Amino acid sequence: MSSAADTAEVTNQPLPSPDPAGVDAPLRQASLLAELLESKVAGTSRRIDIDAERVQRGLGQLVLTLVKLLHVLLERQAIRRMDGGDLGDDDIEQLGLTLMRQADEIDRLRRILGLEEEDLNLDLGPLGKLF
Repeated sequence: MSSAADTAEVTNQPLPSPDPAGVDAPLRQASLLAELLESKVAGTSRRIDIDAERVQRGLGQLVLTLVKLLHVLLERQAIRRMDGGDLGDDDIEQLGLTLMRQADEIDRLRRILGLEEEDLNLDLGPLGKLF
C-alpha cells in the first residue's frame, strides 16, 4: 500500500507518454491507476475543496445553455415549418408568442445567475457558434 505522500506524488504526476513501440505505456498507466485506486480504498486521498457558489453558478450555466440550445432549435424548426406552409396564421401567432416568452424567461434566469449572454453560447466546432 502507498503512503499519503506517495498518493500525492501519484495524483499530481501526469500519466507517462507512451514509449516508441507503445508496449510499456498501458502497463505503466495501469500501475499508476492501481496505486491511485489503492490510496482511495485506504482512505488516504486528499479532499477536493469545492466552492458551493461556483458549483451552483456552473450548474445553472450548464442547464441554461442546454435550454438555450433547445430554444434555438425550436426557433429554427418553427421557421422551417412557416416557410414550408405547414402552419396557419393562428399557429404562427401562438408559436411566436410562446418563443418570445421562452426567450424572456431564459434571459431572466440568466440575469438572476449573473451570467452574460455569451456565457450561454456554444462552440459547435465546424458548425460555428450557436448564436
